[in-house]
Amino acid sequence: MSLCTRGGEVSAWLAVVSAEHVRRAVALGIAQIGHGKRANLSRMHAGDTLIFYSPVQRLGDRIPLRHFTALGEIADDEIWQADEGDFKPFRRRVNYADTAPVELGSVRDQLHLTAEANWGYQLRRGLVPLDAHDVNVLRFAMARSR
Repeated sequence: MSLCTRGGEVSAWLAVVSAEHVRRAVALGIAQIGHGKRANLSRMHAGDTLIFYSPVQRLGDRIPLRHFTALGEIADDEIWQADEGDFKPFRRRVNYADTAPVELGSVRDQLHLTAEANWGYQLRRGLVPLDAHDVNVLRFAMARSR
């Protein structure tokens, strides 16, 4: 697997976030990953592709969803901390494309990401680099299914 890179740095990412939180992020034009922690956001740069994978509809659900739920581009290099009372998550601006969710099963056999037997283990990190092939497969599938 050859990562999608720009100048030696990763330029495409898969973030693991519940579908409910992805819908809110798209509505606000932001990315918030890993329960609002800064670390994963700081790995990204302006112009990077960001694709969301939602294993569940809502955080804590036991019924799997397994959909790719949004695709966008990191808008700038600013990371800021929002103030939601007791919760102060870090966020970045994202320009989201007009796409529709795609079920993992419909693209699984085409992705390098899912080629290994234990591919899902890497998703526990919350943010994983993607290669150009997988970005193209997902971009096409999400646009085509509108």
